[in-house]
Amino acid sequence: MCRTLLGIVALVFACAVGSAVAQPYPSKPIRIVIPYVPGGGTDNLVRLLAPVGGASIIGTQVVASAAPDGYTLLASDSAVLVNPGLFKAKMPFDTVKSLTGVSMMAYAPVILVVHPSVPAKTFGELVALAKAKPGKLNYASGGVGASTHLAGELMKLAAGVDITHIPYKGTAAALADVLSGQVQMQFGGISSARQYVESGRLRALAVTGKQRSPAMPDVPTFEESGLPGFDADTYWGLYAPTGTPVEILNTLSQHFARALHSAALAERLAALGYVPIANTPQEHTRQMHTMITRWTEVIDKAKIKIE
Repeated sequence: MCRTLLGIVALVFACAVGSAVAQPYPSKPIRIVIPYVPGGGTDNLVRLLAPVGGASIIGTQVVASAAPDGYTLLASDSAVLVNPGLFKAKMPFDTVKSLTGVSMMAYAPVILVVHPSVPAKTFGELVALAKAKPGKLNYASGGVGASTHLAGELMKLAAGVDITHIPYKGTAAALADVLSGQVQMQFGGISSARQYVESGRLRALAVTGKQRSPAMPDVPTFEESGLPGFDADTYWGLYAPTGTPVEILNTLSQHFARALHSAALAERLAALGYVPIANTPQEHTRQMHTMITRWTEVIDKAKIKIE
């Protein structure tokens, strides 16, 4: 799905780049491609940053094949980092060669929750239970290859446990069966799980991230729970076609950073579960390459296949 980024971004960027390019940038509207349906995490984040009015691979390909002039950008969640490993030969373009980072805009931690019937009060107890009963515990996800699926597989590999994956068509259906006790656990967003944890319908065992989440400060991190370096956060990045002039990349990055760290947006970002990052194009590009490699390794080790 494509939207034209008008108004604020165009006004802020006007004349930001001088003689380094042929004319001031931008001199026409900037299009940000959001390869998801309206109302999702990526759409919500971009709408906070500016008034913006198929499948992620199709949307990403639009940007990958666009002119590298700074007027066609991609805003995507972690799918852009995962798809190269999931689809491999089916990918119509090479993500690493076709895209460059503008800014890793934000991330959101994910939380591991279990049904109260599970006899584990901590993540350590869950690992011990899984090792005592290999293959007997199960976890729900929003579908094969979804971020909630990959988080579960990464946990299994890192902790050395055998837990059965139960895929659903969407996270809502998965959550419903965890709440009913038909499935025992799930990775999910804090914003969606918090109310059920607070009401006692679910038990939170651990949260991703280097620090505890301010939204649920009583829940320990995976690192505190004995699983250091466990990173299954959801990331949202801004990307441009490879070959986009560095001056344009820097201009875009700097202005998105100002928006992401502005006092005016701090409360709204936090309410939606976003933690601003806003790194440089060089940092984001290195991060993109590292994450693609890491998730491809997880996908290969877990033998995940998309039919």
